Amino acid sequence: MHTILVTLLIIVSIAMIVMVLLQSGKSAGLSGAISGGAEQLFGKQKARGLDLILHRITIVLAVLFFILTVAIVRL
Repeated sequence: MHTILVTLLIIVSIAMIVMVLLQSGKSAGLSGAISGGAEQLFGKQKARGLDLILHRITIVLAVLFFILTVAIVRL
């Protein structure tokens, strides 16, 4: 049982890393850091399409990661 949980944890960890790397950044380098406040104040755009899907998958994977980690510690 422990081996199965550790294997699932590794798979979820790799998938979560991939999902985070696939998401687009919130700001574009130094210019985003300078004008970031104005974009947050006036630009309030919600995530749509692929960004929204990647965001939700990342949340699900993070919850699975937490549950698997707690399950491994309890064994």
